[in-house]
Amino acid sequence: MMMWSLLKQMLNFDVSLLDEVKKILDKFYKRKEIQKLGADYGLDARLFHQAFISFRNYIMQSHSLDVDIHIVLNDICFSAAHVDDLFPFFLRHAKQIFPVLECKDDLRKISDLRIPPNWYPEARAIQRKIIFHSGPTNSGKTYHAIQKYLSAKSGVYCGPLKLLAHEIFEKSNAAGVPCDLVTGEERVTVEPDGKQAGHVACTVEMCSVTTPYEVAVIDEIQMIRDPARGWAWTRALLGLCAEEVHLCGESAAIDLVTELMYTTGEEVEVRSYERLTPISVLDHALESLDNLRPGDCIVCFSKNDIYSVSRQIEIRGLESAVIYGSLPPGTKLAQAKKFNDPDDPCKILVATDAIGMGLNLSIRRIIFYSLIKPSINEKGEREIEPITTSQALQIAGRAGRYSTQFKEGEVTTMNREDLGLLKEILNRPVDPIRAAGLHPTAEQIEMFAYHLPDTTLSNLIDIFVDFSQVDGQYFVCNMDDFKFSAELIQHIPLSLRVRYVFCTAPINKKQPFVCSSLLQFARQYSRNEPLTFAWLRRYIKWPLLPPKNIKDLVDLEAVHDVLDLYLWLSYRFMDMFPDASLVRHLQKELDGIIQDGVHNITKLIKISETHKLLNLQSLSTGSQSRLSETLKSQARRIRSTKRESKAAEPPSCSAGERSLASRLVQQGLLTPDMLKQLEQEWLTQQTEQGKERTDSGTYSKGTRRRKKEPDSE
Repeated sequence: MMMWSLLKQMLNFDVSLLDEVKKILDKFYKRKEIQKLGADYGLDARLFHQAFISFRNYIMQSHSLDVDIHIVLNDICFSAAHVDDLFPFFLRHAKQIFPVLECKDDLRKISDLRIPPNWYPEARAIQRKIIFHSGPTNSGKTYHAIQKYLSAKSGVYCGPLKLLAHEIFEKSNAAGVPCDLVTGEERVTVEPDGKQAGHVACTVEMCSVTTPYEVAVIDEIQMIRDPARGWAWTRALLGLCAEEVHLCGESAAIDLVTELMYTTGEEVEVRSYERLTPISVLDHALESLDNLRPGDCIVCFSKNDIYSVSRQIEIRGLESAVIYGSLPPGTKLAQAKKFNDPDDPCKILVATDAIGMGLNLSIRRIIFYSLIKPSINEKGEREIEPITTSQALQIAGRAGRYSTQFKEGEVTTMNREDLGLLKEILNRPVDPIRAAGLHPTAEQIEMFAYHLPDTTLSNLIDIFVDFSQVDGQYFVCNMDDFKFSAELIQHIPLSLRVRYVFCTAPINKKQPFVCSSLLQFARQYSRNEPLTFAWLRRYIKWPLLPPKNIKDLVDLEAVHDVLDLYLWLSYRFMDMFPDASLVRHLQKELDGIIQDGVHNITKLIKISETHKLLNLQSLSTGSQSRLSETLKSQARRIRSTKRESKAAEPPSCSAGERSLASRLVQQGLLTPDMLKQLEQEWLTQQTEQGKERTDSGTYSKGTRRRKKEPDSE
């Protein structure tokens, strides 16, 4: 009995000793020797801090402590032990909250990325000849590489875009060289018996590193530095089994490629090319859209600017084509064809930097509407800075191309104050590329999961990146999009390999409908319920109507992306996504609907502005998505709230508002008839709102009546 009482007393701190224990723990945390010892066990500064906070909370908040740690703390309080004697207990606690510490040596071996050439034994078994075709845009570098590709017995073309893969696919077959097409969402074989042709055109992520070829072409090799996709170029460069590997790209990549090939024992032959047609930077800016000429292309870096410029061009009685990144490939090609056609009245192009690759355009003059472009750096952080020299050269080089009607190109800016900066950017030397991207494989993540079975996929990626070892020639690509998808579907029961594949599906995480579709597809898969054509039609609410405004057009673009997602998954899980051919036909039909909408885009912009549906700022920052019914309802309530807060006078009563109305009429955004109609609708709306207030008193949160808003659907 006395022993039990003594043990109880030992297991509970005297309140008077708590302050002393706090001092002991603070002293323990500040000990450099302890931090160094923790680092030896895999606790870097961040993990050490997190482990200490947990350890301190455990000691200070526990109703009872283990006898051994209680005794050590008492001994330290009475100078019978040293603060360092807490380390074994601290380490034991750290291993409980960070299981990774128990197997850190194994994890370091798995995530050792220092010798990527060894990952491709088939490529190392042959002595490859590497030819680097270097030069600016429109210098013929890709042409020479493709000629070698077409003359070979077998070959593979690896491009950065589906459009480029399609172009080589069509060019090869037109030249009598049977060629297959392989992209993430599409497989096309041209041989009647379904056998693989000797040549294949693919997106770079889809190239085979085990199939032998005589010639391989890797286009836009400078993208090996891309923070998100660079790993695909690294894999192709190191892994393609081809007797000759032809690289096309900027000279900035020559030194890095030479260094990487030195580690494989392969030499690099450099062939340099000069631009085939002259291009000049003008000494004057455009300043006004009144100064546009046939063959002009205005380059914008946001949808906000795309819509605004297109509308202003239409007001001036001109017709323009529109190309931006989220448009389906078929729509981009249709707009490019419209602009290139000398018999079409459309002579102006408004585009984003999506024209930098993959489209043949007959452009006389490139006009930079702005020089500021949002971007994501290697750390996954959003930056808003002037475009780089590489980007400026790529875009400017689209003017005056050899194969078009304009044999000389011109470049300028919209605003006079930007012209000096543009000249400075174009005259800078392009920074040499320092490192190539890498990406963890599914096998490596599975090995991590074996050691850390209770860890989520998103956390496995974080741990992999923390433990990974790379030398100065490589970097680990940004995994934020992968982690976003992993966290999105984390609660759905899937095997690790299936989960990994779903997370590598290319989606735009800024599109809510696409994200929710990935979630729904994963949920159906987990239930072992095939996603049939009939199910998909119901899900996207097919048939879809032609767009009545810009928001409708954005919604249709999101649906097109969802069909892309289905097709991408159908080639990984054929049994669960069985109707790829039917979905492809549906997608082509949707592409036609979108083409018609883009053809009438200025009309859609005008309608959207009239009904206050066009939120340019949110669209330009990435909210181009098919909103859910809930979000639609919220948007209507917000607009209703804004209208209720306005003064109870019609717009035409205020001198300031009369001035605004006059300006809108003058700019062509409103007609006098439209202004009268808006005023009548406003007065009717005020009358209805007044009646509602009379009937129901003050509106309470959550009980506001929802009126049907004409033309808002």
